[in-house]
Amino acid sequence: MNSSPGKVRRAKTAAAIPLLPRLAFVVACAAGPGQAHAGVGADLPWTTYEAEAMKSTGVVLGPKYDPYLVETESSGQKCVKLGATGEFVEFSAAAKANALVIRYSLPDAKEGGGTDSSLELFINGKKARTLPLTSRYSWLYGKYPFSNQPGEGKPRNFYNELRVKDLQIAKDDVIRLQRAAADTAYCIVDFVDLEDVPAARTAPANALCVLDFGAGGKGGTDDTDALRRCIAEAQKQGRPVWVPAGDYKLTGDILVPSAVTIQGAGMWHTTFVGDEKLYGQSARRVRFKLTGRGIHLADFSIAGKLNYRNDNEPNDGVVGAGCADSTISRVWLEHTKTGIWIYNGTNLVIDGCRFRDLLADGVNLCVGTSGTVIQNCTARGTGDDCFAMWPAASDQGFVGQGPRSGHNVVRHCTGQLPFLANGGAIYGGEDNRIEDCLFTDISAGCGILISTTFPTSDEQRKIDNNFSGTTLVRNCELLRCGGYDHDWAWRGSFQVCLDRRSISGLTISRVTIRDSISSGLTIVAPGSKKGEGTLSQARLEQVNITGTGLGGSPHHDLWIRQDAVGGATLVNSQIADIRNESVNFSLLGETGEPVPGQAASGP
Repeated sequence: MNSSPGKVRRAKTAAAIPLLPRLAFVVACAAGPGQAHAGVGADLPWTTYEAEAMKSTGVVLGPKYDPYLVETESSGQKCVKLGATGEFVEFSAAAKANALVIRYSLPDAKEGGGTDSSLELFINGKKARTLPLTSRYSWLYGKYPFSNQPGEGKPRNFYNELRVKDLQIAKDDVIRLQRAAADTAYCIVDFVDLEDVPAARTAPANALCVLDFGAGGKGGTDDTDALRRCIAEAQKQGRPVWVPAGDYKLTGDILVPSAVTIQGAGMWHTTFVGDEKLYGQSARRVRFKLTGRGIHLADFSIAGKLNYRNDNEPNDGVVGAGCADSTISRVWLEHTKTGIWIYNGTNLVIDGCRFRDLLADGVNLCVGTSGTVIQNCTARGTGDDCFAMWPAASDQGFVGQGPRSGHNVVRHCTGQLPFLANGGAIYGGEDNRIEDCLFTDISAGCGILISTTFPTSDEQRKIDNNFSGTTLVRNCELLRCGGYDHDWAWRGSFQVCLDRRSISGLTISRVTIRDSISSGLTIVAPGSKKGEGTLSQARLEQVNITGTGLGGSPHHDLWIRQDAVGGATLVNSQIADIRNESVNFSLLGETGEPVPGQAASGP
């Protein structure tokens, strides 16, 4: 039975796509791991330098909004195109660093499959590295779940990222990225992250080292069996598994049983890599499958080799299969289908992880997952929701039905730049929460989506995981969200979607929505009838919305669509433009009076 079918997407009528004005330079420099959170979002141990704010001989593209243009998938809808040999972007480092990440785009090959190129890295005028670039993990086309065939049109997933370590960059050093050769039509730079990476960790006490079981750690040999043997012996002896700095090729599932710890030297130092020649076989991918209690994964990265999405194939990355009382800490995942997919997990903590350039979700808490926390994680360039809670029924192709889904929380996380879907999404469950999060540049969906779109009930087993208790979103910020979804047309930066089912008990508190591509907050009920899609016991408090319609779409700060049914209380909020088109939806103040300033009902 497939453990990870994709979310079935129901098509909606499309609309014409206008363009977007906007943004300049962002420096995201925050406290390091373990320090107190100062505001919303994750603690970022890196500084981001936007290409359009750099000195450059290239061409600044954007701002522009069109779902099939590279500008739309760029941070702030701006980027820099380097065409001719010798063109460059250049900036000064605000702090010392020893590693960088570059987000870039190369053209696809004429028949698909990607191209290769390079950039030269200079530090203070001296060449430091030649950086190999590829678009073999970029470029998807056509309708969901997309293909690698350019002839299908409607391109997306333009970007890839490269990480580079062991550099020496001092404060105020001048960093230049220069086109090495015009071997492709162009190289587009979105931004560069600089980071001061800690030294590799040392082995924990009493650990078993995977090298002693025959692992090579150089990326050339197949280390799958060595890691399996080490895990088996570690469980038998009650000792942790130690994976020192290096690259470890894996070509099959790694089953992680109860009471096993796998400890790496750091997400920049220990990497489990896939075999590109075998990665087309779903059983030969990098997949850690957690199957028991008291499991701990920490301080390594997973570099997959996947460049297409097939929802009939199981997920790679990390899969929680009925695991409990376990942690996944400081793990970096890239080029896999999903980052972490948990079904029927209980009392888990996912902390300090990074999800980059995936084909689907960053993290999905699925089926009967409960009591689980996702915290201080970042997702960028995912191919579906950055962070999702989907209590799917067991008859949706998943194995088994666990406890009632709920009491999960996403907190202090940052989601950016998915090429499909949303930042944070809740599709049902009891007392779930999104809090203290930052979502930016969500150009193909919502910053936050609360929705009944996907199935959550199993009539045969009489299980219903629809929304219950109080669903809470609080202290979050949404910036440049609310774009065009190819199935759902324009979506609000924050959307409540009552799709054939009702939601009772929703609180949205202390949420700031700025510079929305379309509307700020929308309440819609597609396909609902006979009271099926009713919103009740809903409260909006301290919701502040400024700047909407940057993509030129029809828009309002708060838009209650004609099909909405039910009501909500709105208090202590700053929302200038409120449009209630529904005669069946009441927007009331604290004492039950109609909220002033609503446009008259009707289209």
